[in-house]
Amino acid sequence: MSFATYMLRCSDGSFYVGHTDDLETRIAQHHAGALPGYTHDRRPLELVWRESFGSRDEALSAERQIKGWSRAKKEALIRGDWDAVSAAAIPPAEREARALRLRSGRTEGGDDGPPPPEPPHPVRAERSRSTATQPPLIVLVRPQLGQNIGKAARAMLNFGLTELRIVAPRDGWPNPEAAPAASGADRVLDEARIFDSVAEAVADCSHVYATTVRRRGVTKPVVTPEAAAAEIHAATGRSAILFGPERAGLETDDVALARKIVTVPINPEFGSLNLAQAVILVAYEWSKRQALVQPSMTDIEPPASQFELDGMIAQLDAMLDAAGYFFPPDRRVTTTRMLRTLLTKPAWTSQEVRTVRGVLTTLAKPHPRD
Repeated sequence: MSFATYMLRCSDGSFYVGHTDDLETRIAQHHAGALPGYTHDRRPLELVWRESFGSRDEALSAERQIKGWSRAKKEALIRGDWDAVSAAAIPPAEREARALRLRSGRTEGGDDGPPPPEPPHPVRAERSRSTATQPPLIVLVRPQLGQNIGKAARAMLNFGLTELRIVAPRDGWPNPEAAPAASGADRVLDEARIFDSVAEAVADCSHVYATTVRRRGVTKPVVTPEAAAAEIHAATGRSAILFGPERAGLETDDVALARKIVTVPINPEFGSLNLAQAVILVAYEWSKRQALVQPSMTDIEPPASQFELDGMIAQLDAMLDAAGYFFPPDRRVTTTRMLRTLLTKPAWTSQEVRTVRGVLTTLAKPHPRD
């Protein structure tokens, strides 16, 4: 499956950038006004640029990147003027410094070295220069109990999230009941930041998600925790995920601040999750795309060699033969093959093979002990 990032010119001269896995259908929906939102009241529309990608993450990353471009840079992309796109990507300070060097008679290939080569494909080249993905912030909005804040911090650290922001905690902060419930996730609590409002808590974030299972009077895209994790990994800028108070969840005004809603399929007759459960669902989906591993309690030994297995099987075969197990004789081949199949199913280690052979030796020549 391929995915497309596209740009529309609206009737008011503004631009809309999106991505989809079915460009023809999506553009038709925009033209028909079937999609509520930015383009609905800005028709007629014109498709002015599009590009195909091999994955949704790539298409989403390109969308987010182009949305942040200036109008001049978008116009250059539409024209296919890669030189203008590259020039627009140069920070103003650097652009001025280059101009000064040129006015002073110093060329770009002079003492300062040769100019960097122009990227063959501006969209992809700029994406490669984007900052590394930052883990999302967890924002607890008006949490009521210190124990729940501690449990949420524990859930965060279990899956590699450490940045906690708390909005107007009911019982103030610090809360002495939080640390015992965190079960060692003290780092998350110690570094938690407190804010008076949701707006202040997410002011430095470019992507804000609100978690809720209830229908509200706002119209926003709804995604699963898995989809939200994929978007956050592909995005540039900070991302925040909002969780509401234990009793009733986020208020409509809180949800209105978010760009998207995160929810999970849940029993419609009992859709209540506690705070830590909600946090752990989202944190787990994030962790699936990270390099987190579950350490073993003990080192895993490699499997025994075929030579060792054959020795164990031969020993058992000889003991069974001496005991008259293979009867009638014409069934010997079939029975031996079945035993070999049975004994080669487990991933025996060398130590396990030696243990079994010790058992067989003892059974063959018992030595009663006082």
